[in-house]
Amino acid sequence: MFGIFKKKKNLDMWLIVGLGNPGDKYENNRHNVGFMLADQIADDNMFPNFKSKFNGEISEGRIANQKVAILKPMTYMNDSGISVRKAADFYKIPAEKIIVLHDELDLAPSKIKVKQGGGTGGHNGIKSTDAHLGDKEYWRVRLGIGHPGDKNRVSGYVLNDFSKEEQKWLPDWIYVLSKNVDYLLGDNKDEYMTRVSEGFKI
Repeated sequence: MFGIFKKKKNLDMWLIVGLGNPGDKYENNRHNVGFMLADQIADDNMFPNFKSKFNGEISEGRIANQKVAILKPMTYMNDSGISVRKAADFYKIPAEKIIVLHDELDLAPSKIKVKQGGGTGGHNGIKSTDAHLGDKEYWRVRLGIGHPGDKNRVSGYVLNDFSKEEQKWLPDWIYVLSKNVDYLLGDNKDEYMTRVSEGFKI
């Protein structure tokens, strides 16, 4: 077991992590929907500008009277866990207070699922987070992007921008996901999924 979970836990703060790849080249990729949502949450809750730290970009603020740090790893997706681990160690935040936002091939576009722990689903950012964090019981917000239908097309699919048709509804979806984020910070994560489902339809 990694040292972070042997130390005194900071149960008064949440760490929200948006997964993606840094740089303009990847900005609008399906794989970067975690970054998109992290930015929207920070903007909607008037967080200060992101600063470079922990091999990532981080901002601290409050959501629903709770202390929250929002992290965007700048390590590229496959090494996301390096940044997550550094931030979690610094703030002494245990796995159960970490929420990772990431794209999910096995959910239809605009569908979401919130779960604690579980497998990686082949997602390299989640694989890296599992490996470096040392505790898989963090929360995952799986943001549906759909599947191209052929596993050989997956890499190109996730590293391509959302289609023009998808871009028509994407901003509204991101807005609703962000608007209800305070429900993620409570004990009933199912309420978050319900609120998003009720608040957004393609």
